[in-house]
Amino acid sequence: MSSAAGKNVIEVSGLRTQFGDHVVHDNLDLNVRRGEILGVVGGSGTGKSVLMRAIIGLKRPDAGTVNVFGENFYDADENTRLSIERRWGVLFQGGALFSSMTVAQNIMAPIREHLGFEGDLAKDMAALKISMVGLRAEAGANFPSELSGGMKKRAGLARALALDPELVFLDEPTAGLDPIGAAKFDDLIVNLKETLGLTVFMVTHDLDTLHAACDRVAVLAEKRVIAVGPLDEVRRTDHPWVQEYFAGPRGRAALAAKAS
Repeated sequence: MSSAAGKNVIEVSGLRTQFGDHVVHDNLDLNVRRGEILGVVGGSGTGKSVLMRAIIGLKRPDAGTVNVFGENFYDADENTRLSIERRWGVLFQGGALFSSMTVAQNIMAPIREHLGFEGDLAKDMAALKISMVGLRAEAGANFPSELSGGMKKRAGLARALALDPELVFLDEPTAGLDPIGAAKFDDLIVNLKETLGLTVFMVTHDLDTLHAACDRVAVLAEKRVIAVGPLDEVRRTDHPWVQEYFAGPRGRAALAAKAS
């Protein structure tokens, strides 16, 4: 067990991922601390979502280690991996809800599969998750096609919270939302983190989200993490992409909005 397991929920060391001859990450290191919201940013093609998929077991690394909750995830036996997976939840881009199921049925799916709960107990748990993410109770009876973009995000988050996870992965959670909807979602994530004691790994490109929600920011470039730390510290990193991203017009606007 890692000596830093009490402090770090995720420890990625020497990670290499590739698709054929195309190397996405090479010798990438990253730790995610317990109880923080870590925002992962980087230019298009830097492998932000691939990194998340490597951590949650959807893309096996070609080299390196991924420790989650103090366990080497890829070296663990099937039962250990399953127990680790039950301790996290994932919100994919667009929500990734099952289109043939209602919102409540989507949330009940992992509850039934992993906890074996049925009937009124499963329904009550789903209703609680729906309320936690700020949806009206009636939304449970809606199908994904009947939801707005923002409601789909919240429904996807409710499903990610179905098993009361300690760790939540969010892939571009505010993408496609209007500024007001995005700001409300940021507030929701911060509130859930504080009330539930969550650790959050969030892939994002939203500068406002970085300012409003993230405790630390990790920047991907050149196939690795080139900077990680509090936002004010990362902004001062002497790297062309970092300077263009944070010192450009949108970066200046986000900073001004935070200061106002």
